[in-house]
Amino acid sequence: MPEKKTIERAHAAKRAGKSPSTQAGAFVKEQIDHIREGKHGAKSAKQAIAIGLSEARRSGVGLKAPKKGAASAATRKKASKDTQAGQHKTRRSASTESTAKRSATSTRVLKREGSAAASHTALSKQTHRSASRRSAADRSASAKKGWETRRKAASKSGSARHAR
Repeated sequence: MPEKKTIERAHAAKRAGKSPSTQAGAFVKEQIDHIREGKHGAKSAKQAIAIGLSEARRSGVGLKAPKKGAASAATRKKASKDTQAGQHKTRRSASTESTAKRSATSTRVLKREGSAAASHTALSKQTHRSASRRSAADRSASAKKGWETRRKAASKSGSARHAR
């Protein structure tokens, strides 16, 4: 269950017109913080990010499931289930007993994992690995989009350098 301040941070990002992946960043950061605090661990930085994204989807952030070929069928199925769960205000759930058992088991398993997944080095390696998988065209498009965003922000604030 995400903390109230995390949900508020994501809502603030949504109101500011930020993308769903930016909104989900608050949930990922929360997971990294939990691992660093020792609340639980993670096998890898990738797992920590996956937990954060799952929480974001279940909290109603409009993150799409990964495209076919980008992730396994099981991952894509889980992501779409999380998205559906986040869209319903009333929760239809399994019996409280089975839910509690499942929750306790997954927490116990995570507690056994170490905290190295949230280290600066592990996160840096994951970032580089993720970036290297993107095509040059994709990286270029992303850079252009960022430039456009900065240009619009600069023209609003009256900065002459970007407002050409």
